[in-house]
Amino acid sequence: MAKNKRLATAYSGIDRDKAYGLTEAVSLVKSNAKAKFDETIEVAINLNVDPRHADQMVRGVCNLPNGTGRSVRVAVFAKGAKAEEAKKAGADVVGADDLAEEVQNGRMDFDKVIATPDMMPVVGRLGKVLGPRGLMPNPKVGTVTMDVTKAVADSKGGAVEFRVEKAGIIHAGVGKASFTEKALEENLRAFLDAIVKAKPSGAKGTYLKKIALSSTMGPGVKIDTAEASAPSSAAA
Repeated sequence: MAKNKRLATAYSGIDRDKAYGLTEAVSLVKSNAKAKFDETIEVAINLNVDPRHADQMVRGVCNLPNGTGRSVRVAVFAKGAKAEEAKKAGADVVGADDLAEEVQNGRMDFDKVIATPDMMPVVGRLGKVLGPRGLMPNPKVGTVTMDVTKAVADSKGGAVEFRVEKAGIIHAGVGKASFTEKALEENLRAFLDAIVKAKPSGAKGTYLKKIALSSTMGPGVKIDTAEASAPSSAAA
């Protein structure tokens, strides 16, 4: 009852039929994030694509200028000098066949997986375990690379991977309620810009159909898709 009352109060200050500008949307969502924990600010984007077709797949990575606000544990599959490089870069777990065995046995205390190209035959055998959790390394998003230092730094910084779901929806966290409104807006603009730049060749008509911003426990706020699609939505 308390939760329903809180949401009802929050919605009372939001016009559900209005599409807000980014600045106002961020302000509304942040002001209504009143849970006892630091809520994640999340964006959901409905795209006019059918990801069943290869030329309509939307996938990539965005480096949020102000970070994600969450602690990310990174695992790196590498050998020799690259393994040492990963450790120096701050990777939480580093290994090769030994790490693969741990993953097979169900030990996965990490949020992101990076691999050097030579380790992909080993990592590939873990597809059924890593894939469903969205942890499979992929060169398209920079997690299969020889530059493990940069990959680890990006993963622990503000790198957010995105991939459109079957229904044409992408959702991601763009910061925490404790962030300033300016930091949240910069992150949101950077993420939307990345989605616009990732528009596939097969996308026809209006690309951004609907956008909503919310906090973990708060109400959703519609965002003006025209503003989000404009060049001014580029990261500051």
